[in-house]
Amino acid sequence: MIFVHTAVKIQVKYDRIKKEEDNKMSSFYPSYNLPDRIQHTKLDSGVYGMPSARMDRMETPATGDFKTVLSGLVENFNTELNAPDNLLKDVMSGNTNIDIHDVMTAMAKSEVSVNIATQAVGKVIQAYDKVMQIQV
Repeated sequence: MIFVHTAVKIQVKYDRIKKEEDNKMSSFYPSYNLPDRIQHTKLDSGVYGMPSARMDRMETPATGDFKTVLSGLVENFNTELNAPDNLLKDVMSGNTNIDIHDVMTAMAKSEVSVNIATQAVGKVIQAYDKVMQIQV
């Protein structure tokens, strides 16, 4: 009888210590809901009469027609080209919120944008020349 009572006390104490350790460990490790975080693949496995595992798009494309996309790119290019000038004007006028490093970063971004735009225009011209060389 004493042995059973002691075993029950030990089990209760063990359960309490285990619960405290679990509480301590849960504060160290973040709890994630993994099934919600798993991205579904777009694998097409429809073989041997089995249904395909291909999933539909998760999001709908937000782009419109070619004209809208191209005009948006040109507007972004224009604002990126004007950004260093505007920042430099603000620095020269004494605005303390803008640092010269921000101006230099904006200048580098605009330089990269000009290089990309120049290369894209060159590729479009090359493609146009190739199309014009096609004999009908």
